Amino acid sequence: MNILGIETSCDETAASVVKDGKFILSNVIASQIDLHSMYGGVVPELASRKHIEAILPVVRSALKIAKLTLDDIHGIAVTGKPGLIGSLLVGVEFAKGLAWAKNLPFVEIDHIEGHIYSCLLSHSDIRFPALALVVSGGHTDLILVKKRGVYQILGRTRDDAVGEAYDKVAKFMNLGYPGGPKIEKLAKEGKVIHKFPRAKMKNDSLDFSFSGLKTAVVNFLQENKKVNIKDLACSFQDAANQALIERVIEASKKTGVQRVLLCGGVSANMTLRKTLEDICGKHSIKVFYPSLELCTDNAAMIAAVGYDKFKK
Repeated sequence: MNILGIETSCDETAASVVKDGKFILSNVIASQIDLHSMYGGVVPELASRKHIEAILPVVRSALKIAKLTLDDIHGIAVTGKPGLIGSLLVGVEFAKGLAWAKNLPFVEIDHIEGHIYSCLLSHSDIRFPALALVVSGGHTDLILVKKRGVYQILGRTRDDAVGEAYDKVAKFMNLGYPGGPKIEKLAKEGKVIHKFPRAKMKNDSLDFSFSGLKTAVVNFLQENKKVNIKDLACSFQDAANQALIERVIEASKKTGVQRVLLCGGVSANMTLRKTLEDICGKHSIKVFYPSLELCTDNAAMIAAVGYDKFKK
């Protein structure tokens, strides 16, 4: 079964063809980073307009690379939520129109579930239950995956997502957008010498909060004009990573689950991967994460979820 996946939740127009839920025949992504970098972040109206321009060529390219036509497609899956409403609307309405015109089944997919499936696309040996840590510019969620398609939210951010905190801190450091890769690059040459706060929730909650960390770094920058930018980046990154890892260890102890799926755009951070693996290893917890091309927003993960939905 060939599923055409479409993803337009934020600032990347993506289309992919996935066979039988696990074989990626094509995975095309049109990025808007160059457009939004001059504004220091994603401008929703510009993003939706760019999606309109890109979506048809991107879908055509995905079909061409897969060496298929629409007659070879058995269903269409598209991101329906969450995301920027204007961006989502472009993908959903395009997919609906295409499905109607070709008399194909159509299903809307949750973007967060898509990120979880990016791990499943990269690892065929994952057993359930598992804990999924979804970390990106818009999301920080800790989810118990009981089995494919069955989830329980254990914790989520109460304010900024971790990727959003990276972008905002990078902006105050005059590093530009997107902030995550720039901070990670600087951090590799720095040391953890500044102790920034990590929010601890009451009543043993597994929720996250990154607003205080972001504010602490910004205040530090305003009060200390002469600061080693590499050490600052390393100290911020360490505080953000430790906050994530602490919740994972707590969740594992509470649930008894010893498998963790690290996914979402921030999962491409190599320091986070290594630190999580090292600490989880001490607790006999195994860590899985997607291939780098599947960490950021893509349509292959949407098509993979779509395959399971269509099977049901």
